[in-house]
Amino acid sequence: MSVELPLWRAITGYRILTLLYTLCVFALSYRKYEHPLGAAAYLAALTGWMVLTWRRTSSPERCTRGFLIADLGIAVGGILLTVLVESQARIMDGAPTLPSIWTAGAVLGFAIKGGWRWAAAASSVVAVANLVERGEPARDTIRNVVLVWVASVAIGYVVEVARASERTLARALQIEAATRERERLARDIHDSVLQVLAMVQRRGAAIGGEAAELGRMAGEQEVALRTLVAGGLVRPAVGAAAYASAAPPDGGHPAGRAVAPVAGAPGPDGGGACDVRALLAPFAGAGVTFSEPGAPVELPAAAAAELAAAVSAALDNVRVHAGAAAQAWILVEDEPHAVIVTVRDDGPGIPEGRLADAEREGRLGVALSIRGRLRELGGSAAWVSVPGQGTEVELTVPKGAVPKGGRRGKERA
Repeated sequence: MSVELPLWRAITGYRILTLLYTLCVFALSYRKYEHPLGAAAYLAALTGWMVLTWRRTSSPERCTRGFLIADLGIAVGGILLTVLVESQARIMDGAPTLPSIWTAGAVLGFAIKGGWRWAAAASSVVAVANLVERGEPARDTIRNVVLVWVASVAIGYVVEVARASERTLARALQIEAATRERERLARDIHDSVLQVLAMVQRRGAAIGGEAAELGRMAGEQEVALRTLVAGGLVRPAVGAAAYASAAPPDGGHPAGRAVAPVAGAPGPDGGGACDVRALLAPFAGAGVTFSEPGAPVELPAAAAAELAAAVSAALDNVRVHAGAAAQAWILVEDEPHAVIVTVRDDGPGIPEGRLADAEREGRLGVALSIRGRLRELGGSAAWVSVPGQGTEVELTVPKGAVPKGGRRGKERA
């Protein structure tokens, strides 16, 4: 049940009770009015209005803005009509207005419907009407006006806070339900898919040959699926499926994985943001450890795709030059002005001058697939390698970078 519903029911009861009170006051003071028939006519109209509309304040759907304005108009009209049916002496003596405390019900309707701003506006209208009816700012009139104004504004503010709390609670319940469903799916996946993939990995490694490659692939998929289930990465604008391995055409370095078109993915102009973690997480596997920050690391989608392709090319070089048994580590760092991805391996390292020699010989995997991509993004790629101790590649991309030449096609490594 909405937190507002009890308030609407309360204001409906308040309007009915205050109408009965107003009628009793009129009956007891009937002979004191200067024009009692005029007062009786107004109260008869007020009673008819209540009979016809008492259900309008029982729910927010029925209590429209038009009804509230009409209700306030009847209350203000009754206050102003008081000077026509009461003597000036009784008015100056503090006699109640024709609608009396029923007027507060009209103001409270504005407070519950529109919050404290609507309440302040309605209270101000009633205050002006009371001052006009009295003719001077008497102490009791000012006291009553201030009380109505403060009470209605306070109730309006409480209603706004209650609505915000209700929205927060609804969102929390949605998150809790989604978390429970995710945990249920994680248990099902763990009891079936992950165990099968782990068994395929072990059996493939034991059999050897082509089965060993199948086992390695199953192990990589197990790690990727386990990461997805445990981490819950947001679905990226350009997913890992956008990368396709290209076979080396000349027996040299393997080709860097080029970005393939993806349905619904942002174009090469870099429109939209993409979480770099979601693009790099699928690279994790039996021989690759992926470390990431706890918060999203966002780049323009096209820039993130180019960075992921450069990381893929660096991993390809690890597999070719360090061997299938080498271990690799991917580290993502989110700096204030740039995203830094470090790819490190425990292979034999790169001899000094080897990269320059490879570029002169026409093997452009590092020059194009890695350095070229980063250069187009306004970034840089740096190598640190010690023979016998492995290689470390540091890829830096400034935030907001967009490829100058658009999306790259498949390149030779």
